[in-house]
Amino acid sequence: MQTLKISLVQGDTRWHDAAANRAYYGGLVRNLKGQGSDLVILPETFLSGFTNDTLHQAEGMDGEGVRWLRALAAEVGAVVTGSVVIRDEGCNFNRLLWMRPDGQCTQYDKRHLFRMAGEHERYAMGGARPIVELHGWRVLPQVCYDLRFPVWLRNRRLESATGGMDYDLLLFVANWPEPRRHAWRMLLRARAIENLACVAAVNRVGRDGNGLDYAGDSVVLDALGQALVELGRSAQVVTVKLDPAPLLAHRERFPAWMDADDFSLGD
Repeated sequence: MQTLKISLVQGDTRWHDAAANRAYYGGLVRNLKGQGSDLVILPETFLSGFTNDTLHQAEGMDGEGVRWLRALAAEVGAVVTGSVVIRDEGCNFNRLLWMRPDGQCTQYDKRHLFRMAGEHERYAMGGARPIVELHGWRVLPQVCYDLRFPVWLRNRRLESATGGMDYDLLLFVANWPEPRRHAWRMLLRARAIENLACVAAVNRVGRDGNGLDYAGDSVVLDALGQALVELGRSAQVVTVKLDPAPLLAHRERFPAWMDADDFSLGD
């Protein structure tokens, strides 16, 4: 595992305006060129805002948004990730795209759909739980509401994995409204502590077309749940270096994973 340089892009997503969001987020990400970022994290549904208007906002995997993201990752020489509204084989997905600079893409479809906003009525639920690797770090990418479901996020005991864990970094992209910011802040820390893993999470700021306000609170946490960097309410881009040594030392010193319950997840 190498030191990982992570850039959090906490932006004010433009409502239902993909072209404006490509220009806005593209400008923020291009400012990172030459700074050596390995991973650039954008918010959930960064091309549209969190919307149920899938008829007009969804696009295909061969659409302009995915092509733009692929070109952007190549231009800045880093993995760029965030979620977009995708229509695939007749279904709509809130799909996180892990776009590598060589153009290869891993996708994760949001598993837990936010029924309080009707997301489960417009989107299909994902089933796969991919783990991606970057500079020796195993990363579990997730989307917003997934944060509330610790069984799905459990760092499973794998004898074949380094330190007995199947991931090292838990990643969230979100549109998490300000009235529930206490839950966002507390649950992120709980997931880090219980899973003996670092956490990187990016939330948006501003107000969306539904009149919901967002307070940001994007953060990178160590495995003790302590903030290495925590953003406020304003739109900003912050880069932090994530050193693997404290994580590995903590797992060696406090091997709670060895006492974890064995279980398997069903569909």
